[in-house]
Amino acid sequence: MKVLLTILLALLGAPLMAKPPLIFAAASLQESMNAAADAWAARGHERPVISFAGSSTLARQIAAGAPADVFVSADEEWMDDVAKKGLIRPGTRNSFLTNRLVLIAPADSTQRLRIARNFPLLRALGDGKLAMADTEAVPAGKYGKAALTALGVWSGIAPHVARADNVRAALLLVDRGAALLGIVYATDARAAPGVRVVGVFPAHSHPPITYPIALVAASQNREAEGFRRFLLSSAGRAIFTRYGFGTR
Repeated sequence: MKVLLTILLALLGAPLMAKPPLIFAAASLQESMNAAADAWAARGHERPVISFAGSSTLARQIAAGAPADVFVSADEEWMDDVAKKGLIRPGTRNSFLTNRLVLIAPADSTQRLRIARNFPLLRALGDGKLAMADTEAVPAGKYGKAALTALGVWSGIAPHVARADNVRAALLLVDRGAALLGIVYATDARAAPGVRVVGVFPAHSHPPITYPIALVAASQNREAEGFRRFLLSSAGRAIFTRYGFGTR
């Protein structure tokens, strides 16, 4: 009886662990966001649960009532979309990361291209496919389409695009040799040893690539705001810098 009483008193006196926040994060953030979650947990917090997908998919899920606590988008438009619907907490939106757009090929490819106006992308592709995230919805795909349009080659290349659900799926098509070339973020290319960068798209050829973060309005999680602030801190930004992102 005394042992049972001791156990009950210990349980009553033990601090209750806070429920981990659910983070909806753009697919291109996989390695960096997991590293940030590990760092947060190392500080004595419950490790956040992270759901990765295309920003368009995540924004639609939030609009449908998914119980996310924090949303990190790979572009401003999808954050604008949820903001207009009143789905993010006012005053918690910050654009804190940047990225670059690159053309990739399998690591054993001998392709060489200089990306400029009217560059011979179609000739380089031959009978192969160009892997891209969905060009109408997913940020990486939209940035890619904007760049190819600005450079004057989109109309010729459009029929040869292999569209993927998100940027990591496009990366995988090239990594596995299912596509001859692909357009992804520079940070994605760094994460896949099976691909190499053929060229970097000029920054002026597409809208600036920025990643906004915000607390979801319906969130009741006590840890969510703390984790958001950690990601925006110098320690959090240093993690993303280590994985190749720019910070703002």
